[in-house]
Amino acid sequence: MHFNRVLFGLSLAAVLAGCARRPTKLPIYDVVINHVTIIDVATGKLQPNQVVAIAKGKIVEVQTADKDSYAAKQYVNGNGRYLIPGLWDMHVHFRGGDSLAAANKKSLTLYLAHGITTVRDCGGDLTPSIRQWRQEMEAGRIAGPRIFTSGPKIDGPGAYWPGSLEVETPAQVGKALDSLQRLKVDYVKLYDSKISGEAYLNTIAQAQRRGLKTTGHMPYSVTLGAAVKRGLDATEHLYYVFKACSGKEDSLTALVRASLKTPKPLGLFAVLPAVYDTYSPAAASRIFKLMAKRHTAVVPTLHIGKTLAELPANDHARDTLRAYIDPKIQATYARRLASARQQPLAAREFSQKLETKFMSLVPQLQAAGVSILAGSDSGPFNSFIYPGASLQEEVILLVKAGLTPLQALQAATINGAKFMGVAERTAAIAVGRDADLVLLTANPLENIANIRQIDAVVSRGKAYPAAALANMMRAIRSR
Repeated sequence: MHFNRVLFGLSLAAVLAGCARRPTKLPIYDVVINHVTIIDVATGKLQPNQVVAIAKGKIVEVQTADKDSYAAKQYVNGNGRYLIPGLWDMHVHFRGGDSLAAANKKSLTLYLAHGITTVRDCGGDLTPSIRQWRQEMEAGRIAGPRIFTSGPKIDGPGAYWPGSLEVETPAQVGKALDSLQRLKVDYVKLYDSKISGEAYLNTIAQAQRRGLKTTGHMPYSVTLGAAVKRGLDATEHLYYVFKACSGKEDSLTALVRASLKTPKPLGLFAVLPAVYDTYSPAAASRIFKLMAKRHTAVVPTLHIGKTLAELPANDHARDTLRAYIDPKIQATYARRLASARQQPLAAREFSQKLETKFMSLVPQLQAAGVSILAGSDSGPFNSFIYPGASLQEEVILLVKAGLTPLQALQAATINGAKFMGVAERTAAIAVGRDADLVLLTANPLENIANIRQIDAVVSRGKAYPAAALANMMRAIRSR
């Protein structure tokens, strides 16, 4: 019996030893990025020699490289590279009606190829198409950025943009918001072509009561302060912030209101020279503090302002990116180009002065604690504002205006996520976050233009190396 027990003990030891030598089966991740330097866009800290493992669209491991072995369906070499969250373009347009739907769809590739993994559509007439694209992207049938959309814009009777919801009375405002909620939009976009000041403020107030975010242009017949106090969540472009920086804002607003009863009402561009001449640092400080206190964000869109101001001298005939813009969308650029060529010299010079002034507002807004959101305003009718590349240009301009590279990166990543209420889900490189990432070959904190140096993009947990992105671009190139 003793001998048998010894044999049994030796046999059990041998079995256990064999088990110990047998390699443990490794989990197979969808993507592994190894030996990469992670940039924490919240703090600016660098984490060198990290491994990031991705499964089912989420980041599931972040740790020092070489601690463990990793098996992956897609392996991405991060050695000498920098990983940031995917970029957000917080002001784009999908529009032009059904005849331009296919042309708009091509821009999804352009956004992704330039590192933009999320966009915010700021109103148009292609809501059914957007919903279809989102379903196709979630199913993995097509590649492109996540899309937040406002659906149709809200404006007044006789609105400029097709598909707008036209409101005048409180009841009409309510019906418009009912319609947008049925469409399950992500926020409400207001436009200023025809809407009255009263209807504008009423829309903000009603949307606020329903828990809907509001952003938009503004009629010059109301003050930005009044809109902010009603609950406006963001102001698009800087024209409306700039008016609030005038020491004569109240009298200029009254002048605009009085002109509405005349055959020739005063518009934004007619009033801007007077706003420029009455700029007041004290007034600017007051409105910036109010915006920060009430959490009203701003989307400066510096790049489109610069591009349009330079149109009289640059027809963009040699732009390499034109080849990737559908001819039908290129045709929509003609109106603004023709208008720019007819501008008198004085108007051209004022446009340049205005853009310089707008640039000076950006660091002041940042210093006051106002959330800055990076947006390009790319889309049909916005001449030569190319999807993807124009957001990169916007971020670079934010730095030229006076932001640090880190602040500009934040404007194009975490600020957008916070604004849309998904900061806990995305825009950071941490376990549990969405795997929407950009791999760069150079550090953007040293030179913000390095956001152009893309080695790979990860969208919804799938990696697209530079070669794959180039192939996707070739597929949409106009022959």
